[in-house]
Amino acid sequence: MPKAKQLNNKFWKMQASGENSADVFIFGEITTSGWESDESDTSASAFKRDLDALGDVATINLHINSPGGDVFDGIAIGNMLKQHKAQINCYVDGVAASIASVIAMSGDAVFMPSNAMMMVHNPWSFAYGNASDFRKQADNLDHIADSIKQTYLEKAGDKLDLETITQLMDAETWMSAQEAFEYGLCDQVLSANQAAASISREWAGRYKNIPKALVESSTEPEKRSENDLLVKKLKALKGE
Repeated sequence: MPKAKQLNNKFWKMQASGENSADVFIFGEITTSGWESDESDTSASAFKRDLDALGDVATINLHINSPGGDVFDGIAIGNMLKQHKAQINCYVDGVAASIASVIAMSGDAVFMPSNAMMMVHNPWSFAYGNASDFRKQADNLDHIADSIKQTYLEKAGDKLDLETITQLMDAETWMSAQEAFEYGLCDQVLSANQAAASISREWAGRYKNIPKALVESSTEPEKRSENDLLVKKLKALKGE
């Protein structure tokens, strides 16, 4: 019996934006690799294929508006971008939460509008099995957390130390653009834009300390079209 294939839309979009530059958009949930990780259209390997297809570009403008998602795919994507020879300009258009904030650290320069937000926290997971299985899972999560801390520290330089980032992650900290700048996780605070940080009620239920103002109003659509967001962003880039 053939294996079922997970059907998900890509959470990214890539396109050339000039003779030697490209735009990469990561909007929405960073989804898991799926049951067929090598074939899934939403796997990190598929992201790499699209990234390679951009060709020999000198500049990548990375736009992020994501509540987070799969830790391992997110780490892999962040490493791919960090290792890319292009200059990576990262723009947190609305929110970079959880693993999306780790991807943002791949930017050589990170820009945040004053009304954008960034969230850092400890990784979490589900587990089943006996006591040994749970101890192993806890150890794995500690190792992942240590790796993530190093990613933040490498970006922040002398503006952040291990004790502070540990406290911030333990507390599930939601930072304004100015706070992210002060911690060295953002290089420049830009003027406010129209894509103000917001997060769906579904994702708000997954976090503990999410600011109330960040949760989408009940009068707004519960799920916004990612295509509409991309179209608005492209028009803004073209000055339309």
